[in-house]
Amino acid sequence: MMIWRDGVVRGVRASWDGAVELDVEIAGGGAEPPLPAGATVRALAYVHLVGEPAVGDRVTLSAAALARGLGTGGYAMVVALPDRLPADPPPGPGHLVKARYTPLQTMVLGVDEQESEHHEILREADDLGGTPVVVADLHSALPAVLAGLRTVDPALRVAYVMTDGGALPAWFSRTLAGLRAGGWLAGSVTVGQAFGGDLEAVTLHTGLLAARLVLGADVAVVAQGPGNLGTGTRWGFSGTACGEAVNAAVTLGGAPVASLRVSGADPRERHRGISHHSLTAYGRVALAPADVVVPRFDAGSALEDAVPAGLGDRVREQAATLAAPTGIHRLVELSTAGLAEALAASPVRLSTMGRGLEQDPAAFLAAAVAGVHAGRLARV
Repeated sequence: MMIWRDGVVRGVRASWDGAVELDVEIAGGGAEPPLPAGATVRALAYVHLVGEPAVGDRVTLSAAALARGLGTGGYAMVVALPDRLPADPPPGPGHLVKARYTPLQTMVLGVDEQESEHHEILREADDLGGTPVVVADLHSALPAVLAGLRTVDPALRVAYVMTDGGALPAWFSRTLAGLRAGGWLAGSVTVGQAFGGDLEAVTLHTGLLAARLVLGADVAVVAQGPGNLGTGTRWGFSGTACGEAVNAAVTLGGAPVASLRVSGADPRERHRGISHHSLTAYGRVALAPADVVVPRFDAGSALEDAVPAGLGDRVREQAATLAAPTGIHRLVELSTAGLAEALAASPVRLSTMGRGLEQDPAAFLAAAVAGVHAGRLARV
């Protein structure tokens, strides 16, 4: 379903790497909210695709996600500035087409393709040499994982490998822009149909190899971009890719670290304790063993005290199904002690499914302990 609107830019709300957030007045369309003529909506433009809008510019919007009231994707997206198209880019190398065969497909230089200066490094590359690879379901886990890593050694070089289960443009993520600005990331690699990272790769496998061999990462973190997709069914969610990421890490000689998606505040039973996304991805899709890091919510801070009573026991019981005799993974139980301060130091706002650190501390503490474990593995 596509819903189109014309509009006029009335204000610039914010900008970050590759993106501009706008106030746009709807110039024509239906009479029903939230998109009647005269309404002002929040819109997002990717400057590398459509150019940089200015106040007064006429824009063409795709507004289906906004009309449906979606959370992460609830913007009107700027498809074009019809009166002021961007200039053609200068001729250059690169023939990877991402978001292929869509109206806004983009051509990039892949780190692994023949025209890349890194092609020879990657042409026969086949080994991560034991590099820890943290796998997380939600994009919101990324800053929490990094916070945990930094309690071990803030000098560790960490690369983010963004898969294509959520947003395709890395520019959508304010989190990524803030982590880069704060010096918490050595770089990013966008893989599959995702694009906009410091490096582009065809597959997760070459993305992981590029993280290690090109960016020099001590640790890689794999997660989809913002906008996790779920349908309330056993298999219909984009997080199944976590299991495939474990498989890729093992295939390449990495050390997979499975971060659990945990919640003490989600109103949906299937996501309370350990989400069924993690249990299915690691329990059914992953065919090789990983270190599954299980948080122990030790009292000691206001944040840990806010974790609901009994949640830790529930998480341990659920995690046990992933280890022998019914599962293949190794459980690593780690205390959350001291992580409240690390999470509070994040250069970006922590938010998952619309809930912040104080509303759902277990979600961020569970991701952070995975970072702690990966940091320790990197220091062995």
